[in-house]
Amino acid sequence: MRKLLVLVAAGAILLAACGSGEGTLVSAGAGDGTTSGINVTGQGKVTGQPDVLKVILGVSVLRPTVDQATADAASLATAVIDALKASGVAEDDIQTTNYSIFPEYDWSGETQRLLGYRVNNEIQVKIRDLEQAGEIIDAATAAGGDATVVNSLSFSIEDNAELLQMARTAAWNDAEGKASQLAQLAGVELGAAISITETINYDAVPIYYERDYAAAGEDASTPIESGTQEVTVIVQVTFSLGS
Repeated sequence: MRKLLVLVAAGAILLAACGSGEGTLVSAGAGDGTTSGINVTGQGKVTGQPDVLKVILGVSVLRPTVDQATADAASLATAVIDALKASGVAEDDIQTTNYSIFPEYDWSGETQRLLGYRVNNEIQVKIRDLEQAGEIIDAATAAGGDATVVNSLSFSIEDNAELLQMARTAAWNDAEGKASQLAQLAGVELGAAISITETINYDAVPIYYERDYAAAGEDASTPIESGTQEVTVIVQVTFSLGS
């Protein structure tokens, strides 16, 4: 969520909290310095096609010694990255996001027993060829073998400028229409906007990777469907009252 506060006139303030779809008419109090205005909330929602799949994956190994764990994790992580590059993923779209080493113990007995040392190496991958997403992920997981961990997958719209403009226009029209109706019902003239607050929402819902070899067959790639994504712009606007 990203918020942008635009003050259209210096010293302007929001006079009342707005609920979704609601408007508030605020009149000047006697000598209290309150500015007259109408507060409204407008919403614009558009749907677009995701163009990027972000995947958090990596390797996790447990070995008797730190040296063995780090060496094996490095070898497997390199194999995963090489498989991604060989599948067409650009180097700039591969980024290490987590690397950790820690001892792992068995606490089931009366005393703790050292099992070994765990090394986790995770990367974030941006897949732009969505039609090949399943094959790319499968290639990476095959390279990492049983040590592979896929934590999350989420779609996003990287080139969203046009969608934002459309949603913003719809939100403004919604807010202005509500304010005009309120002014008409109250028998006052609607003035200019004196403050605007914008909120942008993306419905990026994570999906979870699970490959069922028994059902799909060894040669089948994992199906990854991008679906659609909503971009919502909400504006809270305070309009002044005309003379």
